[in-house]
Amino acid sequence: MSDHSRLKDLSGHSVVSSAPFGADVLALSQLAALRSCPVLYIARDDRQAAAAQDLARFRNPNLDVCNVPAWDCLPYDRVSPTASVAAARCAGLARVARASADQPLFIVTTGAGLVQLCPPVDTMRAASFAVTVGEDVDQDALQTYLAVNGYNRVPTVRDRGEFSIRGGIVDIFPADTPDPIRLDFFGDTVDQMRAFDPESQRSKGDLRSVSLSPVSEILFTDEVLSRFRTKYLDTFGPPAGDPMFEAARSRIRRQGIEFWLPLFHECVVPLTDYLPKSSVIGYAHLAKEAAAERLQQAEDYFQAREDAVGEHRSSRVMAPGALFAPMERLNKAAEPFDTLQFTPREMPEGQVGVSLDCEPGRDFAPERAQSKNVFDAAREHTQALREKALTVVFAAWTEGSADRLHNVLGDHGLEDLDTGYGWDGVRNSGISVAVLPLERGFRLDDVVFISEQDLLGDRLARPRKIRKGSDFLSELSNLSAGDLVVHVEHGVARYDGLNAVDVNGAPHDCLELIYSGGDKLFLPVENIELVSRYGAESSDAALDRLGGASWQSRKAKAKKRILEMADELIRIAAERALRKGTSVDGGDGYYDEFAARFPYEETDDQLRAIEDVLSDLGSGRPMDRLVCGDVGFGKTEVALRAAFVAAMSGLQVAIIAPTTLLARQHFATFSERFKGWPIEVRHLSRMVTGKKASENRDALKSGKADVVVGTHALLAKNIEFDRLGLLVIDEEQRFGVKHKERLKELKSDVHVLTLSATPIPRTLQLALTGIRDLSIIATPPVDRLSVRTYVTDFDTVTVREALLRERYRGGQSFFVAPRVSDLSKLEKFLKEEVPEVSFVSAHGQMSSTELEDIMAAFYDGEFDVLLATTIVESGLDIPRANTLVVYRADMFGLAQLYQIRG
Repeated sequence: MSDHSRLKDLSGHSVVSSAPFGADVLALSQLAALRSCPVLYIARDDRQAAAAQDLARFRNPNLDVCNVPAWDCLPYDRVSPTASVAAARCAGLARVARASADQPLFIVTTGAGLVQLCPPVDTMRAASFAVTVGEDVDQDALQTYLAVNGYNRVPTVRDRGEFSIRGGIVDIFPADTPDPIRLDFFGDTVDQMRAFDPESQRSKGDLRSVSLSPVSEILFTDEVLSRFRTKYLDTFGPPAGDPMFEAARSRIRRQGIEFWLPLFHECVVPLTDYLPKSSVIGYAHLAKEAAAERLQQAEDYFQAREDAVGEHRSSRVMAPGALFAPMERLNKAAEPFDTLQFTPREMPEGQVGVSLDCEPGRDFAPERAQSKNVFDAAREHTQALREKALTVVFAAWTEGSADRLHNVLGDHGLEDLDTGYGWDGVRNSGISVAVLPLERGFRLDDVVFISEQDLLGDRLARPRKIRKGSDFLSELSNLSAGDLVVHVEHGVARYDGLNAVDVNGAPHDCLELIYSGGDKLFLPVENIELVSRYGAESSDAALDRLGGASWQSRKAKAKKRILEMADELIRIAAERALRKGTSVDGGDGYYDEFAARFPYEETDDQLRAIEDVLSDLGSGRPMDRLVCGDVGFGKTEVALRAAFVAAMSGLQVAIIAPTTLLARQHFATFSERFKGWPIEVRHLSRMVTGKKASENRDALKSGKADVVVGTHALLAKNIEFDRLGLLVIDEEQRFGVKHKERLKELKSDVHVLTLSATPIPRTLQLALTGIRDLSIIATPPVDRLSVRTYVTDFDTVTVREALLRERYRGGQSFFVAPRVSDLSKLEKFLKEEVPEVSFVSAHGQMSSTELEDIMAAFYDGEFDVLLATTIVESGLDIPRANTLVVYRADMFGLAQLYQIRG
């Protein structure tokens, strides 16, 4: 009997020992199939929950898997959960509510999702709307359903929970479908139903039917609103002009209304009330502790709101017990079910249960610490396992990292590697590489899993699929009816929306463009690259006449001016192109090993930028490339890989940053990533002592130093390089004219890589005209949440709540002021109004030693708040800091605010 089939006969509450994460999911997902029943798996957090879904599908590809996430906002937050998370939660609840007792179903939630109370089961089970091709559907009834159940009407559907209506065409992005749906009506009959790409708006295939689920747990029906008014009065008393109350009465969903959920329903119930009695509940290791932590967090935040002082005090918040189920209630609700408590440890004494006998996997940390080659060690370990007739699976986080592992392990002697797809696939293979989100490896039965983290160290982000759109579509992503556009052949027109035009008896999606005199042009969506947004914001610009000569004349004049202006620039660029540059060869094997140490998952744009840079370095001509991307989008990793291949080719690399703090951070990053490689990294800035700075300058001149990271100090006249081959300029817009003239002297024959989030117009113009090569990183990192920005008057309660919220969640905050003179006033504010937080002040007038000590202390978490000037502006990476308060934002420039926000 296999270890995980032993769980089939367990009943009541049992402990499953020797079951680390991964092994517990594989066993529990198999149990769902063996017992033919729903199984609820409670993960520790969202990252583990996402991994559990992938593992369950890996174990049984035919298993129905659904997710019931917790809201992604903090308890008692003033903002609502994001639309996609709210929709996913509603879709999961509706799916579980309709589950049958004898159907295998693997349900995943988190500790936070478990304690969050839900609408009644019957409400979510009944709140669906079925649409089938060929049937009559009352469009008014459909529109009412969408509005009542949380869908938001927009001009163009792009995200879950949105819908749009254009005549007889209704676009809807349901909660539980991978793509939005386009309904084409003929009268009241659904004539056609198609899935379409939200980026390109192109159809992807025909559908026969769809079942719509709510995207909000608050349903604005007449009955619900009547109940809401009654329960509000009973709970809070007269509304006295409460804007949230008035908005709800008017069927408007204001931010934060979800925390009044109990007022809209007869009762709210725990998730376990949705489960059939035959279900099994499995708790991951530390899942119950995570649930208790969420309850304590809710208590803390509730108390923080209640303790807010002044005239802005708001007591219209519900007690934690109304929104979150205490552990006693959860334990009682779970009594009718068979429950399994998984633990990676051995069986606790006196406990009833079974052991999975799962052995922990090999960790290659000693090899990494001793700078030994982990891939050679992995080969030897794998060969030893194969001699024992064990199956070996290398678990990679993504397809890209799986390919990289496959290549690197092959280079180190494991040439018989297969690609594993599913449990049966890896069992039939001796050695394979599979895409599996395992943090740590283990042995289960006769299969040994070796995770990517075991080999390379901790991963800092979990990958997810990112929708990829064409470059020209990203420019049109916010295009609305009435905007001005430019057609490459016909000139300026007004965009009037997306319409279906009958072509040869079949509907065809077209952009409708209106020209002067009312002439119309219908442009098929597959030719959308011919259209671009009009550069000016003005809505009263003159439209061109369709077929007229004015547009062609203006194009001819513009071409002539461009040719005249570009003549000199082309001559300069040609001279540079003819100049020989050092060809850099990174060495595939070494480079793959270095790239594998990157602890995040690269985005598509980031990989493309890295490929562009490496191609330039190997081209034999001097590189001059601008990498443009938002703050935190991964430009530094592009520089790291370029520096690695240059240094390994025998060239010196200089990295210039605009501030001492950023230079210090880059020095730490480069030193850590190059640890274990024969690359010497030095630092030059005012934070480096005079003696050490002199040693570093001598090392650069003699060639002993391979990489130097510094500020403007690298531009001094007394700096000499032995074999400078690559110059990396971070945030070029922060350097003045004199600095750039000095840079020209440095870079006459060397490769130049410029990084910027907000390039100045001149730099951007050089890139756009092709004189300087351009790579754009427009895709956000995996698992990066969008930044929520609020512009408001300075309000004591709002600032206090923001800082306390971050403190209670275990994070840190920045408090940025425009002038040094403002700091004393803000210090007094923090002492008097937010005494619960510890803070420290920092500004550019401090000595280098003092500033370094302060930043090190804040980085180590010794203070809750860093009160600082714009010295924190450029790219500081404090992972725990997630809240930023900007004082007197009107005194900052737009680029400054953009950098600070990042």
